[in-house]
Amino acid sequence: MRNLMTLGVFMLQAGLSQAASLPDPVNQESFPEPDMARVELGQQLFYDPILSGNKNIACATCHHPRFGSADGVSLAIGEGGVGLGPDRVLPVGATVDDRVPRNAPALWNVGAREYTVQFHDGRVEVDEDEIFGFLTPRDRPLTRMMPSSLSVQALLPMLSADEMAGQEGENPVADAVEMGNEKKAWALLAARVDAIPEYRRQFDALIGADKPVHATDIAIAIGEFINFEFQACESPFDSYLAGDKTALNAAQLRGMELFYGDAGCVTCHAGTLQTDHKFHVIGMPQFGPGKGDAELDDRPFVDLGRFKVTNDPDDRYRFRTPSLRNVALTAPYGHSGAYPTLEAMVRHYLDPVKSLVTYDRSQAILSKADVVDDWQAMNEGLEVAFIASAIEVDPIDMTDAQIDDILAFLNSLTDEMAAKGRLGIPETVPSGLPVDR
Repeated sequence: MRNLMTLGVFMLQAGLSQAASLPDPVNQESFPEPDMARVELGQQLFYDPILSGNKNIACATCHHPRFGSADGVSLAIGEGGVGLGPDRVLPVGATVDDRVPRNAPALWNVGAREYTVQFHDGRVEVDEDEIFGFLTPRDRPLTRMMPSSLSVQALLPMLSADEMAGQEGENPVADAVEMGNEKKAWALLAARVDAIPEYRRQFDALIGADKPVHATDIAIAIGEFINFEFQACESPFDSYLAGDKTALNAAQLRGMELFYGDAGCVTCHAGTLQTDHKFHVIGMPQFGPGKGDAELDDRPFVDLGRFKVTNDPDDRYRFRTPSLRNVALTAPYGHSGAYPTLEAMVRHYLDPVKSLVTYDRSQAILSKADVVDDWQAMNEGLEVAFIASAIEVDPIDMTDAQIDDILAFLNSLTDEMAAKGRLGIPETVPSGLPVDR
């Protein structure tokens, strides 16, 4: 029996070598060298609600290790909610304008050197023509040099009303954002941190005692922590790539052959981290508040993806290819979090148009909240038709057994040690505010 299994594995490997070449394994050289003083400072800031307008939500609330560095729901109730993940609700009598319009992306390996774009739509990206080296939204201009796209990304949620800033009239940070004074909003948050002795002590060692803390100093520290904490480098697949041919079982090997061969997954999920870092239309069902402007758009509930960044009509409904590292831990899936299981996400690719048109809305994981109708986009037959006509993924035939094999392979991308955390959740943070656990 063992000889037959060995022969089967050899045949799989031989077939794969003819179909597609495998990537290099992830390793420490894939990431910038960590500055541990900033990493440890960033850990505290990442879990500290002091960076939100109402001091009630932290970065970790929507990117929590309990949910694989995401939050376990399709679209979050951000600022104003209570609890974590699917248990997050609005307190009795509380209201928010709406849900966060896109699924909270997982943070695995987003600090890798190859990452030059951030967010589902790539609205932060390396751009040598920009004065500080990065393209950012027009209303969120950089004022200083930054070391990475990840550190730039960390600046933006602080100014989002639905994510961290809060609503106009609730706090000075939210009021500054509403008035279009983003620099003031960042300065208010930085001043809060500067006024806390333990944070000031740590920043003294990093920027000097004579310099006030700047929002970019905070974002750089958070970026350093994310880069260190959420590295997934030691999965069974990485062991296999490094030469341990016993690291994957027969089902995982069959799934790997499909992934890099006939199933065509590698077309977009290419490279070491299984992402081409490009933008594609795969026909994700859309729901929630959308990304339009209610005052300017006749269909504000629509999310046009990359188009909102580039204004290129060909970019309508395009979203960035996510990495698949630790993908088994990061449900639900898609930019809207439309699919609650990895199997449902894989099955979407069998026939993306049919999957979009016949989408079962009960699959969406949405906390109860008094918000605008979540299903305006899906109720618009014309909108669904627009998305369907833009899909660039061809249907594919796969048996249930082949789907099981692909799922087995995707599970081989899990780094169990990384999932436990390197620094983990701090017991307390310098502000004294509660830490989401």
